[in-house]
Amino acid sequence: MAKSAILKSSIAKKVAMALSGLFLISFLSLHFFINFVSVFSESSFNAMSHFMGYNPLIQFVMQPILVAGVVFHFVMGFVLELKNRSARPVAYVKYDGAANASWASRNMIISGLVVLAFLGLHMYDFWFHEIVYKYVEGNAIEETRYYGELVTKFESPVRTGLYVVAFVLLALHLWHGFTSSLQSVGFDNKIGKSLHKICYAFAIIVPFGFIFIALFHHFFNN
Repeated sequence: MAKSAILKSSIAKKVAMALSGLFLISFLSLHFFINFVSVFSESSFNAMSHFMGYNPLIQFVMQPILVAGVVFHFVMGFVLELKNRSARPVAYVKYDGAANASWASRNMIISGLVVLAFLGLHMYDFWFHEIVYKYVEGNAIEETRYYGELVTKFESPVRTGLYVVAFVLLALHLWHGFTSSLQSVGFDNKIGKSLHKICYAFAIIVPFGFIFIALFHHFFNN
């Protein structure tokens, strides 16, 4: 009974982590779409950003849920990683993970930590700035400020380089994490190889799309 309870608990944790990961992927997709618009249309990017920044549902309901989702996903990731390491029958230094798993799957905790650090930088760059602008300084509503603020963030080659590295590791994280999340909630068995291809395409297109956005604004708008 004890082993059965532990197994059920472990499965429940994996499902919960998978659902939180899929939720974050949906946010990432929306975020990518809005930022990608900045490459083609300054006015459209400003309009979308203004809507996201002042819509009460997004600001006071979805945003706190997003923050909670990020915290939950990474905490659960650490918990599962520790559980997996403690459950291995041989010492970790003797574990030949490369024989049965990709680099991405064996180093999810490393790529996850880097992505978490990047999210901290991103929150400082954009979310914290918004809080100060709207609620601390009490500035008047300016619907056309967002594009200029975005471009300014990519003036520094160091900051732009950090974004590039973070998104490369995000790609590696998604390469294993997206398919693993769908498998945990039971979709993998229903759709099969075509689903894997979609997940792998997403893991390449979206992170490298973000890299393109950063490099575009760094080289052509500064």
